[in-house]
Amino acid sequence: MGDKANTHPGAAGRATAADHPASVRNVVLVGHSGSGKTTLVEALALTAGAVNRAGRVEDGGTVSDYDDIEHRQQRSVQLSLVPVEWDGIKINLLDTPGYADFVGELRAGLRAADAALFVVSASDGVDGSTRMVWEECAAVGMPRAIVVTHLEAARANFEEMTRICAEAFGGDDPDAVLPLYLPLHGPQAPDGHAPVTGLAGLLSRKLFDYASGERKESEPGEDELPGIEEARDRLIEGIIAESEDETLMDRYLGGEQIDVKTLIEDLERAVARGTFFPVLAAAPAAEGARQGIGTVELLELVTRGFPTPLEREAPRVTTVDGEPRALDLCDPDGPLVAEVVKTASDPYVGRVSLVRVFSGTLRPDQTVHVSGHGLTDRGHEDHDVDERIGALSAPFGKQQRALTHCIAGDLACVAKLSRAETGDTLSAKDDPLLMEPWQMPDPLLPLAIEAHSKADEDKLSQGLSRLVAEDPTMRLEQNQDTHQVVLWCLGEAHADVALERLRSRYGVQVDVVPHKVSLRETFAARSAGRGRHVKQSGGHGQFAICEIEVEPLPGGSGIEFVDKVVGGAVPRQFIPSVEKGVRSQAARGVAAGHPLVDVRVTLLDGKAHSVDSSDAAFQTAGALALREAAADARIHLLEPVAEVSVLVGDEYVGAVMSDLSGRRGRVLGTEQTSGGRTLVRAEVPEIEIGRYAVDLRSLSHGTARFHRVYARHEPMPAQVAERLRQQEQAG
Repeated sequence: MGDKANTHPGAAGRATAADHPASVRNVVLVGHSGSGKTTLVEALALTAGAVNRAGRVEDGGTVSDYDDIEHRQQRSVQLSLVPVEWDGIKINLLDTPGYADFVGELRAGLRAADAALFVVSASDGVDGSTRMVWEECAAVGMPRAIVVTHLEAARANFEEMTRICAEAFGGDDPDAVLPLYLPLHGPQAPDGHAPVTGLAGLLSRKLFDYASGERKESEPGEDELPGIEEARDRLIEGIIAESEDETLMDRYLGGEQIDVKTLIEDLERAVARGTFFPVLAAAPAAEGARQGIGTVELLELVTRGFPTPLEREAPRVTTVDGEPRALDLCDPDGPLVAEVVKTASDPYVGRVSLVRVFSGTLRPDQTVHVSGHGLTDRGHEDHDVDERIGALSAPFGKQQRALTHCIAGDLACVAKLSRAETGDTLSAKDDPLLMEPWQMPDPLLPLAIEAHSKADEDKLSQGLSRLVAEDPTMRLEQNQDTHQVVLWCLGEAHADVALERLRSRYGVQVDVVPHKVSLRETFAARSAGRGRHVKQSGGHGQFAICEIEVEPLPGGSGIEFVDKVVGGAVPRQFIPSVEKGVRSQAARGVAAGHPLVDVRVTLLDGKAHSVDSSDAAFQTAGALALREAAADARIHLLEPVAEVSVLVGDEYVGAVMSDLSGRRGRVLGTEQTSGGRTLVRAEVPEIEIGRYAVDLRSLSHGTARFHRVYARHEPMPAQVAERLRQQEQAG
């Protein structure tokens, strides 16, 4: 693996439709923003021959916009696919955003891939969010490798970064995280930094020099061998420790020289099983070079060490009615089961869906069944529809290369699926199936919006529906209490991108307004009220009088109406009218315009007129009676309280608990969890945690997660209620 001198494959780098799952590798690149993922993808595409050094696509020499600044910015916040070919293997490189706000795109990439490359910057190290993604991959047994970038930076140290990676990713077995190569350095610059010019292969004891722009193999000198041998011995021990051949360690300790071919085969099996995690190095290519340093080695690792789609167990599949359905692993001749892992809108071709095929074969102009379930709370309606797909293509930058088919294990872009949304399942129209959805992060940052103009208002609904169809991590809420349209996002950058997409893609300009929580009102003590509605103006008049008593009830009781009228003071047919008037007024509020809850309203007495009394008159009287009772009573403003669970590293527990207390929160308890983390549970008023998704990220350096669920409404402190009233008046 990686120690053979591979020549540049030229036009072979243009990825076409794969004909067998064994010739496909699906690889997702993971790393924090600025770690060099996109630059690495471009370097791999260059080495594989998909582009030349001028940035031109090889087929026909058309100028590619792969390096267009605007397009690079778009790829920095969304999942993008770059298919290349190396040694007859199609490699689907899935470049994911490094920003925490776009973790939904990352999860989609993990779903579509069979292995992961963790890209770590030598100048920045390993951040907390990258560690968390590593743990997610470990939980499902996804094979992983590590690529150290930015070795050209001053004070970059590959050996030190390898040690940091072993500590961060190795867990109980740091010897499972070891380098396959050591960087070679050129002459030292005046600032003391020596640039990386090549790599030393540990298993082969060969040097691979990239200084000329092409990878050249040579033998190490006497002064270079000691460092290579020391790292080589440790690598061999790490490989043997993960070997399925239990006799190999005894033979090695007994002094036997293990054949390099055997070591490479064991290494490849351990990588594919997800029990050994090699560390590689990558550095920019020299000016005019066709191969970036470490790219050949990385492509060889992917093609020879990473698993094929045949080795991955597909997600659980059921019928649309929920009956389990067994499928053969990645069978191109099996029933069609594919999943939309990303949805995008193109101004020229309409909606484009990035699809991973898990079973069967997808072809252009095929009629498929589209199933979508389970995300109704985020604005995605359940749907089962048949659609005729358009062309299949493989993307590169903004270009699309036509494909004749897409087999099980491969990925392709599908045009003209007008109803399909991210997370939907595509299957045969006569055999509709549904894949178990992947886990989506909860959007916890509210963004209240209003149409900027009447013209925008007409387009807002359609624009929002398209927006949430593309991004299942976004939730659309039409709040019935506050009458606000709220987009729930993952963070500020996520919100900014959503607003920009509304404006640029769908031509909808919106204004951001302060987000309101759903407040309530209730009576603090018993009170009474009399509603008198008497009018006479020729013809039939209006006559209704009712007397009520209002008393508070425990939280969550709602509105209870009791009839205690005796002697027919209020005719039986008008008692429901009084109740309707009371409930209507309660919904409008009695003090600050918020719904009234948790009270018992008792109708005690009243008067009626044989001619002038009516349903409408007694509704009005009931409302007036409730308002009068409120005028003579102390009204409590109730605020929603959320139960918040924060999973945070032990080093940040004190800061998180102190912050929650400052938000009027009540800490209910803490619980130790695995990985040096603590689960903090608290109850916090929702008005205090509107921006908690942003503040917690800053407080914990991006390593904490939280979940919130509505608990109840409870009285707001008087000083807080007064401050809120003043803010509303000022607004």
